[in-house]
Amino acid sequence: MNTIQTKSPLDTWISTTWEEYITAAENVELEKTKSYYHNGEFRIEMTPVGPDQAYDNGIIVILINLYSIKKNLPIKLLLNCSYRKTGIRECQPDIPYYIGQNVQLAPQGSSVVDIDNNSPPDLVIEIANTSVTDDLGKKRLLYEEIRVKEYWVVDVSKSQIIAFQILNERGSQRINQSQILPELNISLIETALKRSRQQDNTQVATWFMSQI
Repeated sequence: MNTIQTKSPLDTWISTTWEEYITAAENVELEKTKSYYHNGEFRIEMTPVGPDQAYDNGIIVILINLYSIKKNLPIKLLLNCSYRKTGIRECQPDIPYYIGQNVQLAPQGSSVVDIDNNSPPDLVIEIANTSVTDDLGKKRLLYEEIRVKEYWVVDVSKSQIIAFQILNERGSQRINQSQILPELNISLIETALKRSRQQDNTQVATWFMSQI
């Protein structure tokens, strides 16, 4: 009997084969989930989230879109998209963006994105509530190997963003200013997140536009 049959796969990394992972990920009972596979382990997370997590997801998208419009910076957002290197790794990030000239490289079609033949997103953001440790650990290593350019983890409980630049030689380093959204200080987004706890989207967006 395989691992998936003997242990619940939700919200924990489980050692398994690629074939078992695909079977679990395609299970109709888990259709409202996100799945990850890395180094022979897989993790499946529930997508329904609490209000703060859902709200942070929405406001982050609004702010990045506004910033890009203000700076005349091309972007393309691919929500609910899965990126796969068959047999090796897969991820379904909360918020993936193609930015600048790379918007022309954003994949098209209705199938899972094959990252052997398509470029990865430039910016990946995970909105974390109970999964902060995992997002800063194993998922960060996964995104390093996929070779995104920048990775943000939003800690919902603290209204904090831990941002990383992914290095060419693999590995990553902490940053306080985005390297792909020119001159955008991470602290400005954090302040907007804190304001969003007392203000609606329009109020936060109006304040944010006044700052940029």
